[in-house]
Amino acid sequence: MTDQEIVIYITSANIEEAHKIADVLLTARKVACVNVIPGVKSYFWWQGKRESTPEVLLMAKSRASLFPEVVEMVKQSHSYEVPEIIALSIIAGNPDYLKWIREETK
Repeated sequence: MTDQEIVIYITSANIEEAHKIADVLLTARKVACVNVIPGVKSYFWWQGKRESTPEVLLMAKSRASLFPEVVEMVKQSHSYEVPEIIALSIIAGNPDYLKWIREETK
């Protein structure tokens, strides 16, 4: 995996779980920053049925090379059977901010 900067989307069941996940990832320095966004309403298919539920969205900034570790850490801290943990490449950004992401993660 490359060392490309990424944004990781993670949804959680509630604000407490979101804070726990953010703390775990930041303490391990697998992410440089986590935005916690409450008030998300998710609509999805689960076990053959259409569902909807309020959720909290986490947006974490990291590096692609750390993504496998992030996935494992989130799964250990998450209440969902199949948590959403997806990474998007940052194709452009403030060079100073991207440098900061690299410097603050390990």
